[in-house]
Amino acid sequence: MGEVALPHPLCPLPDQINQIPTVDPTNQSLPEKEKKEEATETEAMKHQKDSISTVDFIPSAEKNHKTEAVILPEHLPKPEAPPGLLTKTNSISHEEYHQMKRSTSAQIPSTVDMASIGRFIRDRSDVVSAAIARRISSLKETSNGTSITEIVLPDVKVIVKPPGKGPSTYFSMKGRVSFFSRSGCRDCTAVRSFFREIELPYVEINVDVFPEREKELLYRAGTNQVPQIFLNENHLGGLVVLNSLRNSGEFEKVVKSMTGKKCSDEAPGVPLYGFDHEEAEKENLDEMVGIVAVLRPRMPIQDRFVRMKLVRNCFTGAEMVDAIEQHLNLGRKKAEEIGKELLRRHFIHHVFREIDFEDGAQNLYRFLEHDIGVPKYFNFRASTNDNKPKSPNVIGRRLTKLMVAMLEAYASDDRCHVDYARIAASEEFRRYGILVRDLQRVDMETLSETERLCFFLNLYNAMVIHAVITIGQPGLIDRRAFFTDFQYIVGGYPYSLSTIKNGILRSNRRQPYSFVKPFSSADTRLKLMPKKMNPLIHFGLCNGNRSSPTVRFFTPDGVEVDLRQAAREFFQDGGIEIDFAKRTVYLSRIFKWYSADFGQDKVEVLHWVLNYLDSTKAGLLSHLLNDGGAVSISHQNFDWSLNC
Repeated sequence: MGEVALPHPLCPLPDQINQIPTVDPTNQSLPEKEKKEEATETEAMKHQKDSISTVDFIPSAEKNHKTEAVILPEHLPKPEAPPGLLTKTNSISHEEYHQMKRSTSAQIPSTVDMASIGRFIRDRSDVVSAAIARRISSLKETSNGTSITEIVLPDVKVIVKPPGKGPSTYFSMKGRVSFFSRSGCRDCTAVRSFFREIELPYVEINVDVFPEREKELLYRAGTNQVPQIFLNENHLGGLVVLNSLRNSGEFEKVVKSMTGKKCSDEAPGVPLYGFDHEEAEKENLDEMVGIVAVLRPRMPIQDRFVRMKLVRNCFTGAEMVDAIEQHLNLGRKKAEEIGKELLRRHFIHHVFREIDFEDGAQNLYRFLEHDIGVPKYFNFRASTNDNKPKSPNVIGRRLTKLMVAMLEAYASDDRCHVDYARIAASEEFRRYGILVRDLQRVDMETLSETERLCFFLNLYNAMVIHAVITIGQPGLIDRRAFFTDFQYIVGGYPYSLSTIKNGILRSNRRQPYSFVKPFSSADTRLKLMPKKMNPLIHFGLCNGNRSSPTVRFFTPDGVEVDLRQAAREFFQDGGIEIDFAKRTVYLSRIFKWYSADFGQDKVEVLHWVLNYLDSTKAGLLSHLLNDGGAVSISHQNFDWSLNC
């Protein structure tokens, strides 16, 4: 029996094909009502196309066909054919018919329903417009004052240009604009902000970062006052001249006229990375270095058991006295004095850092470079700094200038956003890494209490920036690596962020969720902590996250005033919220972790806070505290994300 070939269920029979009517939009036999509707919908499509600038609907007509097809962009979902729509083509192959997903029971209409196409276009345009509006609104609410430049939706890009903002007119400038500055200079900040505002490329030469350039400043400008602006090799002047040109509208003209040609070698040079100045301080070796060099290879350094612990790389006081007596031909009393001087200068230290040097077999000591914590000391490079120790005041001032210069160059004006990647690649940070090596053997006891407060506040904030760059931001669960394992060696003692905050600045108080104080009763670092803990220190310390106070650096003369201002700014920026109706005060979680620093109970805490609030919040809180009703305290969520 022969096989009968049945037609595909979706493929019309030959005699049915001839029965399918061809749709002609110009057919004059249509009723007048349908013609008017068709014309109306066609006009709506044209208007819709003109009004949507980000989505193009491209009509195209296939060759040899009377019906025009509307081709939608690929990113839009392919709708089902509206009732009455049929696109007929004689070029569809048999395989394409097999791929079509169409119901066999569907009836093929004989007219095009243009109203359905119009409704589809209107619906899709409303969806796109609403999505763009929602995106812009959300960015405005969360942008924190930053301008929105670009919004990207799926296959749709919207460019938003703030009024008055456009491409920089200085983009094709051939020359160079440069200016000399100092860290913390308000006039320099004004010049810097103006150049950034008009998008003018510039080179800043900070003479606090590059002290070797100060003589050049004096030679070129005839003064060491800053700022001093140069257009190529031409000296323009300071802030007064700049403001004069701005007010007269001549600044752009002057810049273009003076920098229209390529910058010559006579212009101030661009600071180079990795090159220290020729007049850098010469190595001033400590006079005890020679004695240490003799003793290091001759001491019987061993691992020993003491207090039920294995102490590595140590020797006894008697062994050191013997070595000095034998190799330096000195008497025993003189040898013991030399041992005490080596400990005072932090070439050696007691293994538990508890007592001074003594001649005897019961006390163990080790060289500083043999400390088991050396891998955690991020200001230690292979060996100790053998130069004569500098004054901690000198190092502290230099550290502050470098860090302020970093923030001025690589942070937002409000210091809420820090560009850690650019800091890591900067010359300022490279020089900071060299500077902190000088902390290894400084004598911290020479500082006054106010100077120590300022020094450790600044060191903490600088170490946070160093830690973020080196080991990353604090983890969400285990933050030990950030706050405990990242350490500096300062004056012969290890200091982590936790040690500085809880041991020194908080006067040896337990950190949150800990049962042990940072220092034991015999720890000699107890002499460095303040006599009375100042709660304001919490607003001078930045942990590198968004809920912390903004990063700042202090000077000994103004540290108290600056700390009070830091507290006021913290509360103004959301550190406290008051719900008068619910009689609830919402405080930063800092007040939960360190509540004992601010008062014994919630009433004392709120009275302390009251001193640093603006008039509006102070009035609300005073009313709640004095009307006799109960006041509850709730704590805000803490955002640990990086302040970048």
